[in-house]
Amino acid sequence: MTSPRQRYERDPRVDDYIARLPKWQQEICRQLRDLIHAADPEVTETIKRAVQPYFVLQGNVCALLAAKDHVNLFLYDGAIVPDPEGIITAGHTNKTARTVSFRQGATINRRPLTAMLKQIIANNRAGGWRKLKRP
Repeated sequence: MTSPRQRYERDPRVDDYIARLPKWQQEICRQLRDLIHAADPEVTETIKRAVQPYFVLQGNVCALLAAKDHVNLFLYDGAIVPDPEGIITAGHTNKTARTVSFRQGATINRRPLTAMLKQIIANNRAGGWRKLKRP
């Protein structure tokens, strides 16, 4: 299901990144992009590491990376944001970022992903996961 495009400031370099992908990956990236911006209207997008789309608000929130047969959404949360519905697909013990992968035909589980994004943003506003994770 395609959602109507939301209005937010788009970085043309992110547009270019998405436009170069196969159609199915473009659609997943557009849906994720809309969902990320809907989580908080202050989220901005940029390109880091020369080509990778990042979404930031007082620190990294997440990043997109299209691979040959899937799209990864890296969540920069230091593994402190709960994942009660088990949407994390990789990096469960990673100290910086965990991954949610989407393959062709996948449905984005919007509710838990939105909740995780909002928590990451709240953590960033509170000083970031590194500060929050300290004993």
